[in-house]
Amino acid sequence: MEVVGRLLALLVMLLVGAGLRTTGILDRRRTELLNAVAYYVALPALIFVSTYDRSIGDLLSPALLAGLLVVLFTTAGLAALVHRNRNSRARRSVAIVQSYHSNLGYLGLPLVAATFDASVTAIASVVLGVVTLTQLPLTILVLSTLNGTDASIARELRGLATNPILATLIAGLAVGSLRISIPSSAATGLDAVGSLALPVALLCVGASLQVDAHSIDAGATAAVVALKICLMPALVWAVFSALAVDPATFTASVVMLGTPTAVSTFVFANELGGDREFASLNVFVTTLASVATLFVLITLVS
Repeated sequence: MEVVGRLLALLVMLLVGAGLRTTGILDRRRTELLNAVAYYVALPALIFVSTYDRSIGDLLSPALLAGLLVVLFTTAGLAALVHRNRNSRARRSVAIVQSYHSNLGYLGLPLVAATFDASVTAIASVVLGVVTLTQLPLTILVLSTLNGTDASIARELRGLATNPILATLIAGLAVGSLRISIPSSAATGLDAVGSLALPVALLCVGASLQVDAHSIDAGATAAVVALKICLMPALVWAVFSALAVDPATFTASVVMLGTPTAVSTFVFANELGGDREFASLNVFVTTLASVATLFVLITLVS
């Protein structure tokens, strides 16, 4: 029942965010401010608190790294095969990207932190770092190649160097690996700030959910949903079972890669020639459908 309560609260927060946008309370400026709070304050605090007392050797194993890369590239390859006959390059590129690009920061990590213990959260932070460093360049490459747009992957990678979430992950792992002591008062304060990550991020995601009736392509969207929140976590389950990883690594990987399509894919689609209305629809549908699939995944791994 506790899992049901958490996921119902997740759904409520998403709907509240959407409602606040519809009524104009969360206008563009306020939504950007809320995003800044989540991106630059709450999420970095959560990541640092979950990693500062653990060394990188305890969290990043060869099996974890190999498993994540196998799942990500296998899902992307299957998506390219499934969506190969979409009627436009703009729609095909978005469908491929949104079939593997997970919402790790704004939904995955905060949800894991609110549901599981500190050991699972620490590994989930590492999953976020590894997958972000892989799926972001891959998404830019797919969209720019299929749509014939100019995009500098090198520039985007340089931007990752100043990404506050990744920078905090590196700092937390460095502190843990070097066994640097952090005052308990500072850790307590950061923990309190990090606890805001899930509600703030959910409001941001909810405020970003929009549906354009003209963009509805039931077959294409159903395929994206099936690949992203059904096949991808099933693949994670199979791969990490075969690798015989520890329970914390297994749980973190399944839940993190079982999250819906990231809102950022809409932004990339808009910038790199993708079908932006179709992208917005898929973010909306995968996010709402994931409430049910995440319930199943969390129940199973628990």
